[in-house]
Amino acid sequence: MKAYQPTDLGRPIVRFFQEYLPTLRGMSCHTIRSYRDGMVLFLRFAAIDCGRPVESLMIADITADRVGRFLASLESERHNSITTRNARLAALHTFARFLVAENPEHMVALQQVLGIPFKRGACEAPIEYLETKEIEALLAGINRETAAGRRDYAMFSLMFNTGARVQEIVSLRVCDVRLEPPHQVRFQGKGNKIRLCPIWPRTAQLIKELIKHQDAGGQDPADQHVFLNGRGATMTRFGLRYLLQKHIVASAETAPTLAGKRIHPHSLRHTTAIHLLKAGVDFATISQWLGHASLNTTMRYARADIDLKRQALAQVFPEVLAPPKGGAFVFHGEDITGWLRRL
Repeated sequence: MKAYQPTDLGRPIVRFFQEYLPTLRGMSCHTIRSYRDGMVLFLRFAAIDCGRPVESLMIADITADRVGRFLASLESERHNSITTRNARLAALHTFARFLVAENPEHMVALQQVLGIPFKRGACEAPIEYLETKEIEALLAGINRETAAGRRDYAMFSLMFNTGARVQEIVSLRVCDVRLEPPHQVRFQGKGNKIRLCPIWPRTAQLIKELIKHQDAGGQDPADQHVFLNGRGATMTRFGLRYLLQKHIVASAETAPTLAGKRIHPHSLRHTTAIHLLKAGVDFATISQWLGHASLNTTMRYARADIDLKRQALAQVFPEVLAPPKGGAFVFHGEDITGWLRRL
């Protein structure tokens, strides 16, 4: 096996993720994981583009042209959205600034990387969420006779109940769940912010039954993660996504509208927000419920739901939209002027 000599890129990457992001920048574990995923994708692309293994890449290999080709490949080959493309670029921008401070001799090339602009989208992508019948079909299609089915049912019920992010769900520990009244869960969200979410008694019972049949594996039961995979390890974001897709495909037989939607784990979060809005919950409460940093993030749900738009239209023009009393109105001569005066 060929041994590779350490390069000037390897050690900075380690310091970037182990020291700079968590300590000096104080970034949350969720952001660090996102940056990590972006870095892995770029290193793999750069290795192919350079024709060398990842282990032999140098700081000099991080050029604006190469980063530009990488971003283009995200959209053309991986079919990533503009939002995802910009998130990957943000990670590379942060890493480039870190490298400039550590290796000023590469400043000119790295400043060119920093000069790559974020891409503006032509329009905001529509929010995909599940209607009530689709939620019922998804949950009803889960086989709760098996241990895996009971776990999936409890997991997706909790996601619908709380609107939690995927990472918040897979990171949830037994000590974060209050199974006695008032039932609630504690999430650690973006920026390490802690928030409490109420849960239905039925959801608490599902989680209680799930925890009761789990093996703590010798560790403190309170520190055990609530949702585990088939090997008894912590559920991952990718594992949750796979399970959701599996159940979506199965439930599309009873809810055909699911086949035409691109549902992903974050869609369940959108679903909770939309249904809270439909129930008349105010924006400030929904924002706190979901752990949004800004109320503007919550406001986009008001633009997403066509039913809310119909309700708003009916409130603005109720008489015009209402069916005529006593049958269809027919204009005869001067009757039209009387009708117009009543507008």
